[in-house]
Amino acid sequence: MGRHVVLIEDEPNITEAIRFLLMRDGWSVDAHTDGATAVEVIRDANPDLVILDLMLPGKSGLEIVRELRMEGGMGALPVLMLTARGQMRDREMAEKAGVTRFMTKPFSNAEVLTAVRDLHAQAGQG
Repeated sequence: MGRHVVLIEDEPNITEAIRFLLMRDGWSVDAHTDGATAVEVIRDANPDLVILDLMLPGKSGLEIVRELRMEGGMGALPVLMLTARGQMRDREMAEKAGVTRFMTKPFSNAEVLTAVRDLHAQAGQG
């Protein structure tokens, strides 16, 4: 029943595209642009899934994931990380931080939708 996403992304075009795509698929989407307050926003929203950009103003996506993983109740929250940097080193750092899935920009709408549906389904079985 829960289909609520918090999207932390500072590029307006990407934010609007993802918001439109997910809302059309039945999700409620809260969008936020600032890394510095992202953990607080996520905590307050208590979403089913987080979509997080790697490079954000205020605090990086990796720092945000590390903080989420240390919080009670947020350890298993599915996190889809978006980044323009797709090097293996970035993927490894994201994995170590606790990112559930990693997606390199540019990506297709179908890729995002599939990833969100998969992560939500996996979380529901846990």
